[in-house]
Amino acid sequence: MQNSKADIIAQLQKDILPLQGFKPVKGNVGFDAGLGFIKHAFPNASFPLGAIHEFFCGGTEDVAASIGFIAGVLSEIMKTGGVSIWISSNQTIFPPALKSFGIEPDKIIFIFLKSEKEIMWTMEEALKCEGLAAVIAETPELSFTASRRLQLAVEQSRVTGFIIRRNPKNLATACVTRWKISSLPCDDETDLPGVGFPRWNVELLKVRNGTPGTWQLEWSGRFKHISTVVSVLKQKQRKAG
Repeated sequence: MQNSKADIIAQLQKDILPLQGFKPVKGNVGFDAGLGFIKHAFPNASFPLGAIHEFFCGGTEDVAASIGFIAGVLSEIMKTGGVSIWISSNQTIFPPALKSFGIEPDKIIFIFLKSEKEIMWTMEEALKCEGLAAVIAETPELSFTASRRLQLAVEQSRVTGFIIRRNPKNLATACVTRWKISSLPCDDETDLPGVGFPRWNVELLKVRNGTPGTWQLEWSGRFKHISTVVSVLKQKQRKAG
């Protein structure tokens, strides 16, 4: 029986993925990073490990939201063992708070550097260390050349990289995915401000050989899809206004 056109296209896409940096990572088949059905937005329905993910942030609130989202994903990646490195120019992260995301603070090595050049050099060298689970760096700018070097590093080591960029000017990079995470009002029965599980509007702006999309998630010890709940809340807010 001849293969259908859809089967041929699917096989071609599967053959092309390794050429574009999607080399299989042991245990990555069907890995969803705790994101549930969102995994279907990624190639082979698996969250890309051994790849570089970038996060666009417009300000401090977006940075905080991105850090929370990354921590949720990181907790799943680190379940297989290993430690992670977090590189930043400031000490805004409160390590004990990572426990709420299932991460033991002593499993994260924090490195604080002032120079953007030092941050990028340190990240590239860290991404070459096969024993690490992931490397996270906060830096505003990332050139295409630098991003390509990072991607080549993870294709060899299979370490996963996350870059948090605040108000970036350069949009052309070799990163596999691009995200924008923003906070949403939490839902609490007591109606007290600031009380409740964190919620985010999650935009997957770009994913190589995948399908971009937007979802609303809540973290309550795990990721929970809340689009319906958010719609109801917006309706209530419009009526109240």
